[in-house]
Parts: sequence; C-alpha cells; structure tokens
Amino acid sequence: MGTLDAYERDTFTFAGKQRAVYRRGSGPAVVVLAEMPGITPKVVEFADRVVELGCTAVLPHLFGIPGAEMTALNTVRAIGPACVSREFSAWATGRTSPVVEWCKALARYEHERCGGPGVGVVGMCFTGNFALAMAPDPVVVAPVMSQPSLPLGVTTKAKRGLYLSDEDLAAVQQRMADEPDLCVLGLRFSHDPMVPRERFAHLREALGDRFVAIEIDSSKGNPWGHPRMAHSVLTEHLVDEPGQPTREALDQVLDLFRHRLLATA
Repeated sequence: MGTLDAYERDTFTFAGKQRAVYRRGSGPAVVVLAEMPGITPKVVEFADRVVELGCTAVLPHLFGIPGAEMTALNTVRAIGPACVSREFSAWATGRTSPVVEWCKALARYEHERCGGPGVGVVGMCFTGNFALAMAPDPVVVAPVMSQPSLPLGVTTKAKRGLYLSDEDLAAVQQRMADEPDLCVLGLRFSHDPMVPRERFAHLREALGDRFVAIEIDSSKGNPWGHPRMAHSVLTEHLVDEPGQPTREALDQVLDLFRHRLLATA
C-alpha cells in the first residue's frame, strides 16, 4: 500500500487560501487530485507510478485525512463538508467551482518550479471534472478525468453536467482549435451510477474526437469480473494485471503523460 512517507509536505497559498501539498519525484509536474475520501493509499500508489514514469507527483490536500484508508466512515466524514462547501459547489451545473482557481494557480506554480512543456492533471471522482475545468489554463497540457462524478444529482441536466461554465467550455474548445495535439482523456465503468453515460455523451458532443473515452464493461456477468458498482478506475477497482481493461486504462494515462510531458521535456 502506498504511503506518504517518501513525500515532501509543503503548503501553497492562493487568494488567501493555504493548503498542504505533498510532492515527490522530478521532471514535469502531474497534479493528482484525489477522490473521496482524500489522499488514500491507493491514490498514493497511482502517484508513485507517476514518479516512476519520470514526473513530479503533486498531491494537494483538498479534503479528508491524508493517508487515511478508503472506508465508508472516512468517506462520510469527508464528503459531507465538501458537498456543502461553496468552494466545491458539488450540486451546481453550468458553472465552474471556485476551488478550481486555486488548483489552476497550483498548476502554474508547479510548472514554473518543475519545468517541462506543461502540467498533467488527473481528477478522480469528486475532483474528476476538475481536470477539464482546469484545461482553459495553457499550462495544463495533459488532462485526465477519471470517473468524473460532479455535478451530483439525478436530473437530466445534472447527468449531462460538465462542472464548468459555458465560458470555460468555450475556452477549452478554442484551445483545441489552436492546439491539434490537445485532448482530454475520460475514464469510467459502464454501469457506474455516479458517472452517468449522459455525461460522457455530452463530452463527445462538446469536444468531438478530442475527448478520448475509455469505458470499461461492468455489466452483470462481464468477462473481467468487475462489480456492477465498480467506480475507481485507477485506484480501488484497478486490477493491476496485464491484459486487464483497468491496467490498460492506467497504461493509457501514463502514455499520455509520457507523450505530452516527457517526449519534448
């Protein structure tokens, strides 16, 4: 299990908000935005893969207890405050969450500190859509949305929601028009109720073939044995064996970082 023992703890402040940041490695930065309930051992294991690739893994502490296990109790303790926080606006559709500005400022700082052609961003679950919401910033050159679960809700609007404003979506589309290599990688299990298929359909409509969707079969009786409620592609439900769809998804994420951050670093 991954631990934060080898990670340097620092702080970063933007617009009067200071948060802890855990950092390890060298080379271009990849900002790893943890899923609920926070920076779990499995999230650290993913960050370790980023370090092994030759990048600097940067893990901001946005919620929960750093290093705590993924348990129901820890999740309840973390998700409650986050859901009602104005910074996260978990139920909002059609606007970008205020905390994204802090994350973009961190990405700019890490790009300046680490160098390279830009920064990678991985959002997971509660932060999954942050990777897209940060993409208007030109330093973000490798955005990955893993099981993007916000905005919450069961209405048609919420299911299609992308957790960013129309202006920010237009900025992403303009970047894609100007930068032919820019794409957004999206990961989900096919029957994950927290990541509706309507959301990925909307992403395809909005971004066309620049949205690269990886949808892993979690239907009843699927040949891989994925539980129907499987959710965390890169962490809790990763089957780290050659030929497994989740391992292939992980490899595709790392290949994106290799191509976008290291090939020209």
